[in-house]
Amino acid sequence: MTAIRLPADQAGLTVVDWRDVPGANVVRHVEDDQPCLVEREVRHQGEPILLVAHADRERLAAARVEIDYARDQPLLDPLASDRVHKHIVIRKGDLAAGFAQADLVVEGEYRTGHQEHVYIETNGVIAVPEPSGGITVHGSFQCPYYVHKALMHLLAMSAEQVRVLQTEPGGGFGGKEEFPSMLAGHAALLALKARRPVKMVYDRAEDMWATTKRHPSIVRHRTGVTRDGRLVAMEVEVVLDGGAYVTLSPVVLSRGCIHAAGPYRCPNVAIDGRAVFTNTNPNGAFRGFGAPQTEFAVEVHLDRVADALGMDPVKLREKNVLRPGDTTATGQRMGQDCSALAVLREAVRRSGYRRKRRRLAGTNRGIGLALFYHGSGFTGAGEVRLASRCSLATTEHGVEILVASTEIGQGTRTMHAQIVADTMGVPYDQVEVAVPDTARVPDSGPTVASRTCMVVGRILQRCAEDLKARLDGLSPAEHFARHGRVVVTKQYEPPPGILWDEATYAGDAYATFGWACDVAEVRYDPDTFAVATERMTAVHEFGRPIHPVMARGQIEGGTAQGVGFALLEHVVMHDGGMANAQLTNYVIPTTLDTPRLETVMLENHYPYGPFGAKGV
Repeated sequence: MTAIRLPADQAGLTVVDWRDVPGANVVRHVEDDQPCLVEREVRHQGEPILLVAHADRERLAAARVEIDYARDQPLLDPLASDRVHKHIVIRKGDLAAGFAQADLVVEGEYRTGHQEHVYIETNGVIAVPEPSGGITVHGSFQCPYYVHKALMHLLAMSAEQVRVLQTEPGGGFGGKEEFPSMLAGHAALLALKARRPVKMVYDRAEDMWATTKRHPSIVRHRTGVTRDGRLVAMEVEVVLDGGAYVTLSPVVLSRGCIHAAGPYRCPNVAIDGRAVFTNTNPNGAFRGFGAPQTEFAVEVHLDRVADALGMDPVKLREKNVLRPGDTTATGQRMGQDCSALAVLREAVRRSGYRRKRRRLAGTNRGIGLALFYHGSGFTGAGEVRLASRCSLATTEHGVEILVASTEIGQGTRTMHAQIVADTMGVPYDQVEVAVPDTARVPDSGPTVASRTCMVVGRILQRCAEDLKARLDGLSPAEHFARHGRVVVTKQYEPPPGILWDEATYAGDAYATFGWACDVAEVRYDPDTFAVATERMTAVHEFGRPIHPVMARGQIEGGTAQGVGFALLEHVVMHDGGMANAQLTNYVIPTTLDTPRLETVMLENHYPYGPFGAKGV
């Protein structure tokens, strides 16, 4: 930027720039590289520079701000970028020796683009300055304590001066994990300067244009296989477009790389991943967190390997699928909670895959499948570092759950209340769930990474067991009436035997995995080449479902998003910005596009989850 010209008449306007930031002018994420308000260099089209507020919308709309720029050549091609946000290397066995054993080597490159979250409710916050000099922020968040920590850093305030409350949002899908810290910072800065409450809610076009997306990916595979279909070498290169700032790219790349070899047994594996800089909006969390990109690539690639061998793709998968005792690319040994073969065989049986594959050959219809897995919780020692805490308290009505885990449409409140009610043996309607409020609830970690049921739910179960033992046979309400409030707090305890080396990316990446196999029946129009999905069979194993109806809803919703990502959704980029930032031009699946879906949930109880549950 070379110049900023503000309106001549600034009566009633509140204007904030980087000089008004009392603390560090950064949005606290994995790294502190992203400014809350730009000082000089603008790295992408959606970068915030100036905040302007007024009590009258029409007066605000008439306030014209002009900015002059000295233009530079943008970097838009991730493969041309030598600025690396994160680099990850995974090694297993001897790759050269593996390829020497191979009778056939198959190579392929697979690409995915951006994906927009399209949650029903856009990002929005209300910031209220307190007479004490602190700030209270209400908003559409997934992670209140992320926002809390970011505001403390930005505003140079203590933990007690910053209060963050989540208002139940209309969806998140990862899009309300890190970005709300930016929006909350903007609203708080305006509120503190104006000395009055400030409401900031993005309209749909603003939300689509400015916020994070799923990382575009380029994944290259080189696979060595014997004539009978045994995988002997897998070489994978993963490139993610991280955009202009780091945000959550290291974590997304981490999960993507760990899952890049798929749920398969291979003695020799080399995975190299990097998330790189481009002059586009920073990309961030989105359902699956990097794994959908890399697992899509390995599944398509295995179909090509099967084709090159002249082998049925199911037979190839059955021959190489992980079983108890096998090790993943990171060297994690599978236990009895490994259900890869079970979900594969059940999906093939339920869908009539083999019969339909023979019948549909040579027609404009087809059938295919994908086998996948997903680690529950944070990678490696991530959960230990978080040290999540949960509390239960007796009340005059029963029990109150005090956690920072948020309800974003996935059923957190219901599921947590079920776990506590069933553990304590009290009626469900006597269990209340507190509003996620950083002034009241402990930090139970973010609502991400398929951890809210398995990790937080297990901590709550331990709290409930302890609280029940303290009640001396009385109901919670009776005990409260006689003895007053009793509070039990527990902290995360890792399952035994989890060993992870962050330096070498080797060991137990996750405490456990969920397993799934989806079969899709499709038809295509030979004139337009349009593809439609007619029917899907989804077989999932994630321990014991705490609430089967809501779990089924998660599978159905994820399937619809997958259909959209594969067939309909396309972010059009122009000069590094989203050119089709409106729902008239960004097409998402409707009920007419969503296939008939048979959902099957297999149970394989995980001993360290609440009632045997993992993450969906």
